[in-house]
Amino acid sequence: MSTESTDPMIDDADRAPRGEELILIGVQAALAGRPGVLPAARGLSHLGEHALGWMGLAAAGALVAARAGDDERKRKYIEAGVGAFGAHAASVVIKRIVRRRRPHHPQITVGVSTPSKLSFPSSHATSTTAAAVLLGRAAGLPPAALPAALVAPMLLSRLVLGVHYPSDVAAGALIGAASAGAVIAADKLYIDRLAPSASNK
Repeated sequence: MSTESTDPMIDDADRAPRGEELILIGVQAALAGRPGVLPAARGLSHLGEHALGWMGLAAAGALVAARAGDDERKRKYIEAGVGAFGAHAASVVIKRIVRRRRPHHPQITVGVSTPSKLSFPSSHATSTTAAAVLLGRAAGLPPAALPAALVAPMLLSRLVLGVHYPSDVAAGALIGAASAGAVIAADKLYIDRLAPSASNK
């Protein structure tokens, strides 16, 4: 894994692309020119920015569940919002430690603005994976349904937009899955501790 910093570097114009840069160039050559791909990738980028879209969906789900009197589903939607935010926060901390520079080779086209120059891991991949697992759980969907629909497109979109290396999005997905697992484990612990109290009433 690269440990490049955000400090200015020498001009890369005359350097041949290598490693993960070649993968990014190949992905962009294959997909970026297809109709609708870039707008869709940018839409996903805006939805996942700072995990705000996922937290908004979780809040909406919690509100609907509260109005229906479904306390369990409300709790799970709240956990989904907390999990998405926590995963995003973890990715930001790791970025500041690793300090890997975003893709910058001239042959890689950057298709969207980013809030920082730091690349590893992808915060979009991290929060999206956590949100997909937890929102799907809150909605009562099969465990793999929402992750299958959301995670792969988000990961691919970060490559199409040229703002992350493949290892950035892969690591983000793993961290997001671990974050979701931690939330689910904490929820189970809460329920297990609550059950004896309820039975004693």
